Amino acid sequence: MKLSKRGEYGLRAMIDLATWDSGSAVVQIKEIAEREHIPSKFLEQILLTLKNAGLLHSKMGVGGGYYLAKAPEQISLGHIVRILDGPLAPIRCVSQMAYEPCGCPDQQSCGLRLVMQDVRSAVAEILDHTTLADVTRRVEHTRTLLAD
Repeated sequence: MKLSKRGEYGLRAMIDLATWDSGSAVVQIKEIAEREHIPSKFLEQILLTLKNAGLLHSKMGVGGGYYLAKAPEQISLGHIVRILDGPLAPIRCVSQMAYEPCGCPDQQSCGLRLVMQDVRSAVAEILDHTTLADVTRRVEHTRTLLAD
């Protein structure tokens, strides 16, 4: 799995939103873009995708912006990555979302496939069991350690 710029920026924006989350704190795209060094127009497309997937809500008009549709504890990094970048599997024949048979002679005993299943499972285990709340806690902990 290779995280695209779209996936990276989307994760950074969602972590930023989770940092400011207080029920329904509205954050403007411009603010996120400045803090995270993300091009505003690209970020706008990414956030719209996440909104359409049900992870974000938006408020129009003056003081408008985006806010999390669910609590940070309910949004996993794996869910975000799949929305923005698709399957986590490094090759299609081990994907649970977008399986396609490969061209190897014996798929059941293919060494490459067996290893790539392990890779996919390890990545999914970490991303699916790490929430935005976990990341924000980790960031706060690290900042506290660095401040001491």
